[in-house]
Amino acid sequence: QVQLVESGGGLVQAGGSLRLSCAASGRTLSSYPMGWFRQAPGKEREFVASISRSGGTTLYAEPAKGRFTISRDNAGNTVFLQMSSLKPEDTAVYYCAAHTTLGVGRQASDFGSWGQGTQVTVSS
Repeated sequence: QVQLVESGGGLVQAGGSLRLSCAASGRTLSSYPMGWFRQAPGKEREFVASISRSGGTTLYAEPAKGRFTISRDNAGNTVFLQMSSLKPEDTAVYYCAAHTTLGVGRQASDFGSWGQGTQVTVSS
């Protein structure tokens, strides 16, 4: 099973940018489609973006389209989430996850390995 560790979260003003990283160990990251999810206080965990094993296919939730970009560096065993034009409603704990099959999806139940999360706080 792959182990995942997120980093890059922090406090940023509205309109600012952050780049989240997800480092993998234990298994080769290129074996997995990957995803980013987020969970705000009192809310359900929600899908943000996912990417195929090669990086050739990406999916985004509507709030992320045009502002967030998911990418991966398989040689470096890392997945990234570049976030720009951040809004206070983007405040949440962000998690990366490895898909359990070869497909690219958006259902949390299809992802089997999760990181511990990194906090993103956007001030108005």
